[in-house]
Amino acid sequence: MIPDQLKINELLHQKSYLSDGKLIEWQGKTDEVFSTISTSENYQRTLLGTVPHMDKTTALEVLTSACNAFDKGKGLWPTMKVSERIACMENFVGKMKLQREIVVKYLMWEIGKSMPDSYKEFDRTVEYIEDTIEDYKDLDRNSAKFSKKDGVYAHIRRGPLGIVLCLGPYNYPLNETFALLIPAIIMGNTVIFKPAKHGVLLISPLLKAFQESFPAGVVNVIYGRGREVAAPIMQSGRIDVLALIGNSKSAIALQDQHPFKNRLRLVLGLEAKNPGIVLPDADLDLAISECISGTLSFNGQRCTALKILYVHESVQDAFLKRFAEKVDALKFGNPWEENVQLTPLPEPEKPAYIQDLIDDAKQQGAKIINKKGGEVSENFIFPAVLFPVTKDMKVYQEEQFGPVIPVKPFSDIEEILEEIADSNYGQQVSLFGKDIAELAPLIDTLVNLVCRVNLNSSCQRGPDVFPFTGRKDSAVGTLSVHDALRSFSIRTFVASKDNPYNNEILENLLHSKSSNFMSTDYLL
Repeated sequence: MIPDQLKINELLHQKSYLSDGKLIEWQGKTDEVFSTISTSENYQRTLLGTVPHMDKTTALEVLTSACNAFDKGKGLWPTMKVSERIACMENFVGKMKLQREIVVKYLMWEIGKSMPDSYKEFDRTVEYIEDTIEDYKDLDRNSAKFSKKDGVYAHIRRGPLGIVLCLGPYNYPLNETFALLIPAIIMGNTVIFKPAKHGVLLISPLLKAFQESFPAGVVNVIYGRGREVAAPIMQSGRIDVLALIGNSKSAIALQDQHPFKNRLRLVLGLEAKNPGIVLPDADLDLAISECISGTLSFNGQRCTALKILYVHESVQDAFLKRFAEKVDALKFGNPWEENVQLTPLPEPEKPAYIQDLIDDAKQQGAKIINKKGGEVSENFIFPAVLFPVTKDMKVYQEEQFGPVIPVKPFSDIEEILEEIADSNYGQQVSLFGKDIAELAPLIDTLVNLVCRVNLNSSCQRGPDVFPFTGRKDSAVGTLSVHDALRSFSIRTFVASKDNPYNNEILENLLHSKSSNFMSTDYLL
């Protein structure tokens, strides 16, 4: 049964887009938005509503809006006082909180995220915005001073980079998208934001909040296919920052469109193939529990998911037996069902893709260890634990981003370190064990291969105050509350030789409060 408050009683037709501070009604083609969750006895996807299918001409008009708002650094937003930008962001987050229930509802319907996780994503995003505001205050307080070296005074602050194109992922369409969007905005940049294909309608309740909270042209929201709207925006050469969380192929394709690559800043969160390593002395109860969470939280549709497990051959039998039983015990159902742990996959083609990975592994000698592994329904495929996995299998080589768990045995840890070093990815690793003599050298090596070593715990992004990044093809730039403010800004300063003439001018500038940049005001 669908709770009354979660039923789709009427379709949500997003008829407008946000540009130049106005919600402009779209008169052209629209795209239907479906959920893979079915409400009928005979399975069929549920129509949720429609969104604009925008074109190149309109996309470039929106780009002009963002450029005009920045106005080559002269615009209201990039030159505004820090306290005033913070006030705008506080206004926005206040309005955002009022939309909690409807945003959570569409998180469940659009991407199949469970009810507890949907509420957690919304609340975590609000907390991220509030933490960003506080960190920005700290940043400004630390800048409210002059430094002196070799007879030169310097007033050093961080300034905006310009125009940002922001593209978020479908698996965290609110939280990870806003982890790009919010710091980009608050640092004085103007932004063009295109929601993900899955998780697009849940942005609709927030459009008015954006419109009412920020000056015209600061936040612009477009819809449509990336090749039709994002590509021409990049081809213009007027984008200063590409902020994207998603696939590296998409990131490379967009970078290639930009005619002045040396001018383009990148803030990217990309693929990962995070391994879990179970050592001989690991606490198997703990390791199994964390590996279940790491591999199958949100069906494994997370860049931080454990995408391959390396299990020492001395404990592989005990691990596999208990791990497979735990996987089979997970409850599948719709997002609002109590204690549901596996939910419908938002991409209609994903079950067939996972099935192809399973078939390829089986053809090359792997077996499905768990009894329910590979059972297929219209919108789901039950997680398959595959063992033993080899390097030649697709499931070893590709980031599966879904419910299939490759397990590879090992006897020599040096072989695993070689594989991690040779991987195209380098985000995180989970390490399960307790022998200090073995853990210490492993940690000292792994921190040079990935950016986060999780000791006896699954990989994850949070807490958001910690750095979130990756090596090699996994990321460009660092996203955390602290680091994201720096990723979307650049250090800039006013320098003045220490002499009576200049010092008098500086003192007059400060006392007059006529410059928003030259200020030693202390934010409380």
